[in-house]
Amino acid sequence: MTTTSAPTPATPRTSRRIITISLVIIAAIIAAFFVFAALYTDFLWFDQLQFANVLTTQWLATAVMFVVGFLGMAVPLFIVIQLAYRLRPVYVRLSSQLDRYQEVIEPLRRLAMWGMPIFFGLFAGFAAAGNWETVWLWFTGGATGEVDPQFGMDTGFYLFAMPFYSILLAFVSAVILLSLIVTALVSYLYGSVRIGQGELRISKPARIQLAVLAGLYLLVQAASLWLDRYKTLVTEEDRITGAAYTSVNATIPGMAILAILAALVAILFFVTAIIGRWRFPLVATGLLIVASLVVGIGYPWVVETFQVKPNQNSFQAEFYQRNIDGTKSAYDIADLEVTPFKAETTAEAGQLRNDAETTASIRILDPSIISPTVQQLEQFRNYYQFQETLDVDRYNIDGETQDTVVAVRELNVDKLGDSNSWNNRTAVYTHGYGLVAAAGNQRTSEGEPVFLERGIPSSGFLTESEEYEPRVYFGEDSPLYSIVGAPEGTDPVEIDYPRGQDGANETKNTFEGDGGPSVGNTLNKLLYALKFQEAEILFSDLVNDDSQILYDRDPISRVQKVAPYLELDSDPYPSVVDGKVVWIVDGYTTSSTYPYSTSVSLQDAIADSNTAAPNFAIDDINYIRNSVKATVDAYDGSVTLYAWDAEDPILKAWEKVYPATVEPISEMSADLMSHVRYPTDLFKVQREILGVYHVDTAGSFAQQDNRWQTPNDPRNDNQLQPPYYLSMQMPGQDAPRFSMFSTFIPASSQGTTSRNVLMGYLAVDSDAGATAGEKADGYGQLRMLEIDADTTVPGPGQVQNTFDSDTTIADKLNVLTLGKSEVKYGNLLTLPVGGGLLYVQPVYVQSSEGTQLPLLQKVLVTFGDSIAFEDTLTAALDVIFGGDSGASGGDEEVEPVDPGDGTTPPDEGTTPPDDGTTVPPTDSDARAAALADAQTALTDREAALKAGDLTAFAEADKRLTAAITDLLALEAAE
Repeated sequence: MTTTSAPTPATPRTSRRIITISLVIIAAIIAAFFVFAALYTDFLWFDQLQFANVLTTQWLATAVMFVVGFLGMAVPLFIVIQLAYRLRPVYVRLSSQLDRYQEVIEPLRRLAMWGMPIFFGLFAGFAAAGNWETVWLWFTGGATGEVDPQFGMDTGFYLFAMPFYSILLAFVSAVILLSLIVTALVSYLYGSVRIGQGELRISKPARIQLAVLAGLYLLVQAASLWLDRYKTLVTEEDRITGAAYTSVNATIPGMAILAILAALVAILFFVTAIIGRWRFPLVATGLLIVASLVVGIGYPWVVETFQVKPNQNSFQAEFYQRNIDGTKSAYDIADLEVTPFKAETTAEAGQLRNDAETTASIRILDPSIISPTVQQLEQFRNYYQFQETLDVDRYNIDGETQDTVVAVRELNVDKLGDSNSWNNRTAVYTHGYGLVAAAGNQRTSEGEPVFLERGIPSSGFLTESEEYEPRVYFGEDSPLYSIVGAPEGTDPVEIDYPRGQDGANETKNTFEGDGGPSVGNTLNKLLYALKFQEAEILFSDLVNDDSQILYDRDPISRVQKVAPYLELDSDPYPSVVDGKVVWIVDGYTTSSTYPYSTSVSLQDAIADSNTAAPNFAIDDINYIRNSVKATVDAYDGSVTLYAWDAEDPILKAWEKVYPATVEPISEMSADLMSHVRYPTDLFKVQREILGVYHVDTAGSFAQQDNRWQTPNDPRNDNQLQPPYYLSMQMPGQDAPRFSMFSTFIPASSQGTTSRNVLMGYLAVDSDAGATAGEKADGYGQLRMLEIDADTTVPGPGQVQNTFDSDTTIADKLNVLTLGKSEVKYGNLLTLPVGGGLLYVQPVYVQSSEGTQLPLLQKVLVTFGDSIAFEDTLTAALDVIFGGDSGASGGDEEVEPVDPGDGTTPPDEGTTPPDDGTTVPPTDSDARAAALADAQTALTDREAALKAGDLTAFAEADKRLTAAITDLLALEAAE
């Protein structure tokens, strides 16, 4: 008879274990799916832009380096642990304390023997993965053809090889040191190393292992010391970066001696591993330490103290010159064209006749001030916006080059108000519309910009082209993401612009480009729902088979992702190129290891009153090139990289890392070339360096009495004055060129205030020309006017102080600020015209509360000791140059340009209406009389108020109002 036993029920412990394991597996699956979602959506984004190889290269390189780092650390640690344990003495009498240690450790021994290598291997793997770019550049970097003046090594060694050898030696040193520590620990725990009764006993296997590891560690240190000789060329010494007299004659030879000694001591350790005598390597190690103190510290101190300091300028002259040459080469300022300039300070009639074309194109429109005006006049709906600081570009209109202030009308979904539902902000309000352009040297009679392109739909010189595409899906303030696209024949749902035909309130549109990954299938919907944490993506009917999702839409973000090796300019700017709105972004390749080149902080150099300090992956650099010009199509988001400096060795190396991602400059169209300009951030870095390195000789450098600095913004004394673009003819040029300008004043000593007088005037040709695939001659040429020391030319701060303290100007400004108005000063431009330096500053007036609409009302001008404050630049020049300047300021008042859409801007953008005041004839005597009446009435009113005489107060107030009305009328008449 056979009996069947009943199944044994699971114990509570078994059930808990099953549940725990199940939960862990489920959690791991969920985490893995989230990781997959992030990686796969990244791949879709790169693949859609046709830059998938950039992402796959990063993945592959990171994975390879992680494996190399993990194995490079884990394998040696595992081997030394196994050797130390397996070669332990089996029969040895241990102390009771060690017996207790072993009892505690033995149950965990196997885990520790595997766990320690894995633990440290993971750290090493992540560290190695983070340095993959350095390794890949070592593989791909080549020679530059330039050699350093100390060792005769190609500068490519410093740019590519030296950083790699540094991290390699640091990694190997860490592996050997950890191996040595772990070996000593295991040997001690298991009796291979015994300490007792005043003596140290080491077994033969442990001796061999410890001695070999110690010898290897010293060999690595010897190699590090040898490499440190080259690092002296990129470290600071005395006043320069690079090896100076002390390093060349003491530090570098000392490092070579110490490297040889370290190698000899390493050999003694290898001998000890064989013969078993520790005395020689230990004594040699002690002598090495003493030698490092004497040779590495003591001798350089003696040389510096008793030779260099008493004879600093003569001893250091050669090395100062090395630093000058290396810095100029690294920052591409070696070809600076310096012109001595003896500035005229007196104005005569006809003095500007030769500069008539320049003065006619002076940009009086300040892009950092007029944004509220453009916003009010061109916003049309609350959900449109413009940047706070507009951009400067130029266009060829009717055969003439016109400097313009430009801005893109972008979408701001935060201003949708009650309409800010997921449907609206994702699929209905998807894009901005149109580029607005205003003439830089003109204004209307009311002080508004003169628009050359404006309105919705767009109207102006750009819309004359049938190919013009005004829609802006990709911009600096685009929504986080939008879902666009629909099957053919489907009614459009995207708001194109807020005006329709045949009485309709709006015009709708369907995106027809290839701007983002598809979300037409269920998997992609699910992945993007996870990515953006919004379930509507998965369930909304607006997401169809033809839908695309647009995200990462900021032009800087897009370029940074496809070209991660670039530092990007902080000021991308929009242009209309070949009928499309595109963002032009400048990219820089940088390094901090160029020999004999002084470092500069990018953040400090770039920050000014218009630009907040940006964040850079590498802040302190000593080499920079504008190696890439990038464009981002504002309609479909496509990114194109052009090799602007194809000879840059760093760009060449990266092109091998990411092949077929950068187009040659020959692929740039003529229209794109005509809008390329010299980058702002590069110019700021170069002017920072030129404050010291405008000199050519070591003697001038050593004197340190001719250092310059960029002046602070006259209206913001805590920030540097920004450079400015405009078309102007520099002395020595035969025609005006679109250029960028800045000034220099003497550098202030610590604890002192700098003299605010001009020492230098820096310009750079910024017009790349209009020939397809070819830069214009002269583009990027830096020009310095070095002001004659015998001529005192006031700096921007001094000029601003003169404007502020002039009593005549103050009286006129008081009139402008009467009521609820306030004055805003525009950019103070310094212009080398008429044989001297002319200062021009536009003055804006806006309401001090409510809707603020800065209107250009006056222009301040000074030349030498002459000052003018007039309604137009032309009038101001005529005042200074006797009414016969021979030039037109180009800022004549013109009638506003109609938007062309048959409508007027909405309430928030309307021009303030005329108040109907009767304007009397202009009369200087009448102005003086009105000012006197106003002053008298004001004095009487204050006296009446103090006396408590309300009747007299009312009468004086009435007289004050009448005088102010007369003054306003006189101002309007002029």
